[in-house]
Amino acid sequence: MTVQFNTDNHVSGNEEHIKPLVESIEHGLRHFSSHITRVEAHLRDDNADKNTPGDKRCMLEARLEGRQPVAVTYFADTHEEAVDGAVEKMKALLNTTIGKMKEHQ
Repeated sequence: MTVQFNTDNHVSGNEEHIKPLVESIEHGLRHFSSHITRVEAHLRDDNADKNTPGDKRCMLEARLEGRQPVAVTYFADTHEEAVDGAVEKMKALLNTTIGKMKEHQ
């Protein structure tokens, strides 16, 4: 499972900032790694000029073998919370999606 991380121009894309976020995604989705070929993470700060609650957004898109990609979005106060929330939503979505795949085999 490869994790590709993208940021907007208001979020630091340096390795020091991104590495723990990528590790959080890899750790959180490791149970599904045999089904996922790639995860694309998009991190944004929707109100870069202001510090408003819930303005950090993480969108995760998981590319599954032989299936259409699935995506989730989570808003939070910090980038870390946004990534963690998106990972939790993705885990729930993958449990459902992969469960349905197994039922139809």
